[in-house]
Amino acid sequence: MMVEVMRRVEPGSDPASAVTNGSLRVLYVFPGPAEGSAMIFARKQVEAMRGLGVVPETFALESRTDLACVSRESKRLRRCIASFCPDLIHAQYGTVTACLAGLMTMVPLVITFRGSDLNPAPSDPWLRSAVRRGLSQYAARKAARMICVSQELKRRLWWRRDRALVLPSGVDTDVFVPRPQPQARAELGWGATERIVLFNAGLSPAVKRLDLAQAAVRKAEQLCGPIRLQLLDGLVPQAMVATMMNGADCLLLTSDWEGSPTIVQEAMACNLPVLSVEVGDVRERLAAVTPSGIVGRDPTQIARALAELLARPARSNGRDSIAVVAQDHIARQTLAVYHEALGRRDGC
Repeated sequence: MMVEVMRRVEPGSDPASAVTNGSLRVLYVFPGPAEGSAMIFARKQVEAMRGLGVVPETFALESRTDLACVSRESKRLRRCIASFCPDLIHAQYGTVTACLAGLMTMVPLVITFRGSDLNPAPSDPWLRSAVRRGLSQYAARKAARMICVSQELKRRLWWRRDRALVLPSGVDTDVFVPRPQPQARAELGWGATERIVLFNAGLSPAVKRLDLAQAAVRKAEQLCGPIRLQLLDGLVPQAMVATMMNGADCLLLTSDWEGSPTIVQEAMACNLPVLSVEVGDVRERLAAVTPSGIVGRDPTQIARALAELLARPARSNGRDSIAVVAQDHIARQTLAVYHEALGRRDGC
């Protein structure tokens, strides 16, 4: 097995009229650095919202674990809110990110829960994982509306589920488009006859269960010959990811926990077959997609399904099912959530 890694509405104006006249001001609060590929799908959403007339501003929360840094960041966030005067704040993650956004102002808060903010994280110490989830549940009480990227995540909310809408992250269908596999492979320097399996290890390979994927690929090699397991590390630019999806034979997903894995929807947009364990909303996404499949969390079972898929390589019909998660469609539904949030400024 060969493994490779590719690395302003003025203050005091009526918010409802702001939505109507297209001048709604939204502050988007992100976890992590201001630059880079992290949370790229959420940053893309901001641009889609701009296209619908929203006036956006972004705030990157540099640290969520260093208390001194969090204190400094809270002051910076307060200054940003005072300067920008948002009608609404949209926290793009739970935990400390959503808590700070909810505590800094009385402006209506929308939170998008994306996965590890509500899901357990076996790779993290138990206390850290519990604190993360507790902060997310506390933040939910402050939210006017919430978005959960999967039904599974919504079920994890302790309260106010009636304020939560299940809405996956949107996919940029202008970036993720089907292309001829030989052309993509030539650009990447991949062999024309190689069996290539794409795996998103992200920034937390243990949660993504890279070990299970590797074990399954080793067993699959015994059935069908050499396989290149091509890893994504969460830092690869979107355009390159799209090229790799068009060059690969399938996407393999073995995660312990997911919300709504955007990587699956991106693969669908490129007509790349997906082989996945039961996690997040993958079964719903792949219901009409072929060839693709759901398998058990057993390396032997995964290997057999993988070898069978690689023995008869073909592109999927995934793009036929992508409209419901296309970025512009998700953006319009998100704007409707903003309408609802602005109608409940009393926090009741």
